[in-house]
Amino acid sequence: MMEERSASNNRSSKGKKEDLFHVLHKVPYGDSPYVRAKHAQLVVKDLEGAIVLFWKAINCGDKVDSALKDMAVVMKQLERSEEAIEAISSFRGLCSKQSQESLDNVLIDLYKKCGKIDEQIELLKRKLKLIYQGEAFNGKPTKTARSHGKKFQVSIKQETSRLLGNLGWAYMQKTNYMMAEVVYRKAQMIDPDCNKAYNLGLCLVKQAKFEEAQFILETVLKGNLPGSEDSKSRKRAQDLLKELRSMLPPPQLSDLLGLDDEFIKGLERLVNEWGPIRSKRLPIFEEISSFRDQLAC
Repeated sequence: MMEERSASNNRSSKGKKEDLFHVLHKVPYGDSPYVRAKHAQLVVKDLEGAIVLFWKAINCGDKVDSALKDMAVVMKQLERSEEAIEAISSFRGLCSKQSQESLDNVLIDLYKKCGKIDEQIELLKRKLKLIYQGEAFNGKPTKTARSHGKKFQVSIKQETSRLLGNLGWAYMQKTNYMMAEVVYRKAQMIDPDCNKAYNLGLCLVKQAKFEEAQFILETVLKGNLPGSEDSKSRKRAQDLLKELRSMLPPPQLSDLLGLDDEFIKGLERLVNEWGPIRSKRLPIFEEISSFRDQLAC
């Protein structure tokens, strides 16, 4: 009886250790090609070996959705982004409808990495069109996203603003600042934040719209936008604002005094009449001068 209880305790202890191992390393259970690929990727850190096992998982139909996406991510880490793009394009047809959106998100990052701006713009437009048609998030109002190992909910509004921000940045890479400005303004109307505001300010500076850019950047520094508390974002805004102010024309008298245009025009006419070189004296001074001459005689 004691031996059976001891063996049971050992199995229980071993099971807990295995559970802890899988939780810590975020590795799934089992011994399939996909599980072994994740073990190679996350535990052994053998990325080349992981790619071989991901290929094997895709070929034998083992968690194809996850295997293709994870393999593309690993390829990007190994500077094999072109190959990753080709893999997704070739094998996404084997994946479920629910996985297509996440594959698109991986593709956007790969296009950005490879400098394929036109392809990035086309894909972003297609994703935005799906939102307008009500087909994004598989028809749901929110989706679960993951960042730095943490899960959180993303709304359609947030996703639209995020995609518009990416589209604005892509247009900036093509130096199409007019389109970038339009897109960033739309993004800020939907879900404003500090980063998109900075990029909008940069677009305006590139188009010599200095006063508008100054207003946007000052809004960032006032802390009126989400993300304004981030020190790096504030530093970028401060640096751009400093550069911008060096480009601005010197302030006019009306700007300094806060006076209306009509008053300034009248003042300028008066100053012109009182020009710095005036030889004429008012009549009263002529009379005094004549009287003084008589007294001198």
